[in-house]
Amino acid sequence: MFSHIMVGVSDFQRAMAFYEPVLASLGIAFRFQEDERPWAGWQSSPDPRPLFLIGRPFNQQAHQAGNGQMVAFLASSRPQVDQVHALALASGGTCEGKPGLRPEYHAHYYGAYFCDPDGNKLCIACHQVE
Repeated sequence: MFSHIMVGVSDFQRAMAFYEPVLASLGIAFRFQEDERPWAGWQSSPDPRPLFLIGRPFNQQAHQAGNGQMVAFLASSRPQVDQVHALALASGGTCEGKPGLRPEYHAHYYGAYFCDPDGNKLCIACHQVE
């Protein structure tokens, strides 16, 4: 469905310090980094797409987090949701919703929500029965 998802950041090095450990803990493969642009990308597996990208906005204007926009990453287990949420907070993120069941979505939805250091809202979700 998706080719790529791009998230704008204001401080590229700070964003890398946040996203590298969070995405690595999900097993998402790092693909590239170009400091001069600056931008970086991670790829899906086994296919190379979709990509998840971070970088300074193309128009060179200041980054602004969008209200109502969110990127959700898939976790393989509920303990992984807990681990990634804790790692995100330890890496400079802010909590937007502690890990837990959210039966209003469906009976087995287990998710956690947080913002990156630029205010971009992210989610880690597991849909497995545990």
